[in-house]
Amino acid sequence: MKLGEIYSLLNEIAPFEDAESWDNSGILLGEMGSEIGEVYLSLDVTSELVEKAWPGSLLIVHHPLIFKGLKSLNPLIYPSNLIYQLIQKNISVIAMHTNFDKHLLNKYVAREILGYEIYESREFLEFMRVDMSFYELVSDIKAKFNMPIIRAVNAKAHIKTIALCTGSGSELNENLGVDCFITGDIKYHSAIQNLENKVCLIDINHFESERYFGACLAPHLPKDKIKVIINEQKNPFKYY
Repeated sequence: MKLGEIYSLLNEIAPFEDAESWDNSGILLGEMGSEIGEVYLSLDVTSELVEKAWPGSLLIVHHPLIFKGLKSLNPLIYPSNLIYQLIQKNISVIAMHTNFDKHLLNKYVAREILGYEIYESREFLEFMRVDMSFYELVSDIKAKFNMPIIRAVNAKAHIKTIALCTGSGSELNENLGVDCFITGDIKYHSAIQNLENKVCLIDINHFESERYFGACLAPHLPKDKIKVIINEQKNPFKYY
């Protein structure tokens, strides 16, 4: 398949025009007429992925490798080092970030990983119903996300409504009307705010909440026309 054909398919399931204005989703490297041999799905572009990817392949990633404007390219410093290698291997890159969050990833995690009843979807947020104690909810989430430890704010004993935002959703932590907000990268001041407002917080971390990007996207790609490989990326954080 040509890069342009794959881009059009991706645009149908999660339109790039729906990405946030500050985002950099879309084709980051490559041209529409390029013939693509294999497609790798990954949360990020990493040195391990670039090393093992076949020349002439396509990386479809969640987080854009090129995010802010680059004024120079130093082959010894990230992300320039990876850009050099990608060009040398003729590897294309497409990022599906906030457009993918809005249309697919949050719904996938809510439905397939958490499995709670969804009663409303709102851009980056999925609203769900449960009926369990705070401790039961924390235990269930730890098991489903395979997290050995978890940060949380215990502000209410019993939970009936939840809002979910994968990735980093602290900026959405306002007037959600739920008993508990689940997201990653929760800041200290959000914890104080929620404790005072009696809304629980559960931090499911950035990597753990978004590592399902490949599994979420893969079913939408035509495997009869192109080889699709889900990259098993490692979490840069370790728990000690």
